[in-house]
Amino acid sequence: MYNMTSIRVYADKIYALWLREVKVFFREKSRLVASTFTPLLWLFVIGSGFSSSTSVATHLDYQKFIFPGIICMSVVFSSVFFGSYIIWDRKFDFLKSVMVAPVSRSTIFTGKTFGGMTNSLIQVSILLVVGLIIGVQFSPLALIQTVVIVLLLSFALTSLGLTLGSYMTSLEGFQMIISFVVFPLFFLSGALFPIDKLPQWLSILTTVDPVTYAVDALRNIILGIGSHSLGLDLIILLLYSCVLGALGTYSFKRMKAV
Repeated sequence: MYNMTSIRVYADKIYALWLREVKVFFREKSRLVASTFTPLLWLFVIGSGFSSSTSVATHLDYQKFIFPGIICMSVVFSSVFFGSYIIWDRKFDFLKSVMVAPVSRSTIFTGKTFGGMTNSLIQVSILLVVGLIIGVQFSPLALIQTVVIVLLLSFALTSLGLTLGSYMTSLEGFQMIISFVVFPLFFLSGALFPIDKLPQWLSILTTVDPVTYAVDALRNIILGIGSHSLGLDLIILLLYSCVLGALGTYSFKRMKAV
């Protein structure tokens, strides 16, 4: 009975933190519009523009080829930038009030990470509807697999964003540092180009990028193509999720509320 009670209390704390993040997300309508508009801009403007002059090895329509990468782009930007809310919480003393509450640092980290994952999933859901409009087909199994990949990538990158945010007190400084993180993660992932015939130095960089495996997994699921097997992509994403999750938990335990 004691163990079940402890689990329920732990779950209630995580739920409260998660619910707060989700409510903040829905109250900021401009945030939802802006975070959805940028991937759509890339999909329709860049995708349509390059499709007239670019062909991929699989002879797919370029717009459909980059669609899995655009999904990952949405996750990358929303998840990593989620760390900025730690700085806002610190400025408005919300973080201090949570820190002095009978809640462990790992619980705070978990609740906020789940909130970031939910935000990313909402944005991706909008993109999936757009994918249907441009002719991308999803089976029920493919849809479930896509959600799993998105959640894994979002957990890893939200953990990374929260880790960086836990060490910084300046929102401006955080945004400058994040620019050096999100753009390499996106551009080195192969979201916009095939990665099987890259120069060796560029292949090495794509290999260490966790987003590479999410893009490849989604291409396997949605388009039936990929440079690696779906199983390998999943294993590497799980590994990154575990490592970055552990790093985030450690960082939160060392974080100062002020």
